[in-house]
Amino acid sequence: MIVQALSLPHPERRSSERFPMERDVRYREVDGRNTLWSGAGKTVDISSRGILFTTERPLTANKRLELSVDWPVRLDNGCPLKLVAQGRVVRAEDARAALMIEKYEFRTQGAKPFSLREETRLEAVDTRRG
Repeated sequence: MIVQALSLPHPERRSSERFPMERDVRYREVDGRNTLWSGAGKTVDISSRGILFTTERPLTANKRLELSVDWPVRLDNGCPLKLVAQGRVVRAEDARAALMIEKYEFRTQGAKPFSLREETRLEAVDTRRG
């Protein structure tokens, strides 16, 4: 019996599984406490290491961003949450970009529209390996 290895045209290089998720996202480039510019879009998919999202304008690779994602699960079945992730754009094409997550935290948010919501810090996690 002869067994041949399958050769895929583009082998999967991601180390973590991606989950399709369409949620509102706000992103911004910051310099210290100052926001240099901001935009909005939708998530396409998400993993423990990255987020693929749509953008209002083309972005460039290696740009450091902060993203806020309207999270689908509520704290104690009542309090809305958002995922706030910081990281670097590793891929950008047309109106989509992929962010490699370096640090993230979940924050509570009020009942105001997404862009005006108050936030409270819940948990911070640094995903960079030391």
